[in-house]
Amino acid sequence: MRKIYVIGIGAGNPDHLTLQAAKAIGRTDVFFVLDKGEAKESMIELRRRLMKAYGRPSRRIAEGVDPARDRTPADYQGTIADWRHRRSEVTEALISEHLLDGETGSFLVWGDPSLYDSTIAILDEILARGQTLFEYAVIPGVSSVSALAAKHRVPLNRVGRPFQVTTGRRLADEGFPDGVDDVVVMLDAQQAFTAHPDADIYWGAYLGTEDEILRSGRVSEVADDILATRAEARARHGWIMDTYLLRRPER
Repeated sequence: MRKIYVIGIGAGNPDHLTLQAAKAIGRTDVFFVLDKGEAKESMIELRRRLMKAYGRPSRRIAEGVDPARDRTPADYQGTIADWRHRRSEVTEALISEHLLDGETGSFLVWGDPSLYDSTIAILDEILARGQTLFEYAVIPGVSSVSALAAKHRVPLNRVGRPFQVTTGRRLADEGFPDGVDDVVVMLDAQQAFTAHPDADIYWGAYLGTEDEILRSGRVSEVADDILATRAEARARHGWIMDTYLLRRPER
């Protein structure tokens, strides 16, 4: 039986790699990489460094082209489902062609594979089709959420109170969830935090990397700076990953 690891490699700092993850990389015969184009080259570079540092000399790399998707769809859920399906077909072809019986393959996933990532769902879809067989295990990593809280030296929740991880789209459409005053928002292309000027924000981009940017303060006071900084960074790098904690004041 072929085996696959889905390995969380942290938010960008090589020192965030866990011992469990390093051992799994060392057991890997084939690493699977979906190429997102030149603009995402820096996102692949960390994976290459980890493969070289902890992988076998005989390791192989199987690369596929990540399917494009509409970033401003009218039907968001349907668009994502279609994109994941097309990704699963590319992924299945890579596994079938490059992973031999008895070998181990790995996907090196930014942050933690169980948070804001589709690799697990894609592998489950492949297995459900019943044509390509393997077993897989998930190895947790340091998420951008954990890295953000650590960098700003703040807890995600306040005593006896919940917090929620959500999307910029949901925050823009619905505001703060009922009964929740602390929300972690991931990949907010809409900058939905600007609708909450009285809240405090703890924002970070490229967390754990050499390009890391941090901002914090009352939204009314730092929103313009965050918007300008985000736009400049995205233009310079060709991509951006950012996360923030939005916290309503005590009531």
